[in-house]
Amino acid sequence: MGACQPSTTSSASPRSAMHPSLREMGQMVCGKCRELISYPQGATRVKCPCCQIVNFVLEAHQVGNVKCGGCDVLLMYPFGAPSVRCSCCRSVTEINAHNMRPPVSVQQGQPPPPQHSSN
Repeated sequence: MGACQPSTTSSASPRSAMHPSLREMGQMVCGKCRELISYPQGATRVKCPCCQIVNFVLEAHQVGNVKCGGCDVLLMYPFGAPSVRCSCCRSVTEINAHNMRPPVSVQQGQPPPPQHSSN
């Protein structure tokens, strides 16, 4: 990571008034130049200090993982995306049904509602 600090956008909270070194920090890889950048937790967008592109910050519950169909690298994608392009080999991997976001009941550890059949 370079000496530049990323600019961020987050919701106002008492926590955001704290000194940056006192806040919890997150890390992500820039979607364009692949630079590792740090940002304060709660930020929704982070501007890369190297290439100046604005990256959207996705939380763990907003992303899925799939292996690239071209080079087998593990890729992250936002839930709902039909496909994802690998930043290493540039191949496009389709997101199959087994890689779709699970229903909310499954995410929360609750059993799915019973299916009622009408005869």
